[in-house]
Amino acid sequence: MILLDSSVLIELFRAVNKESTYFYKLASTENDFAISIITHFEIFSGSNKQQDSFWNEFLDSIEVIDFDLQSSLQAIEIYKQLRKKNKMIDLADILIAATSMSYKLPLATLNLKHFQRINELEIVS
Repeated sequence: MILLDSSVLIELFRAVNKESTYFYKLASTENDFAISIITHFEIFSGSNKQQDSFWNEFLDSIEVIDFDLQSSLQAIEIYKQLRKKNKMIDLADILIAATSMSYKLPLATLNLKHFQRINELEIVS
């Protein structure tokens, strides 16, 4: 199973040619995907009613993973490490990375600049 970051989903939504997206490249070798509840929030808080139908249909086949106590503890560690190195990223990205790490799932993202700052996060290349 691969955890998808919102950047992968947004690219898919915006693309005219869906088959050229990173998601489709991943789907050619993997068929089990999930998103964090944080990504769910990001997607639906930025969508309108017309877009909601696309997201609801797409997410029907994808597991939504909860942000739990273990994820919170992992997020605290990530936050402290990034703050110490003065390399902070968006809080939502920290929470998504923590979910990925606590559930031991690799993360697929197009936002390598931020996520590569997190030690021990497995990023799908």
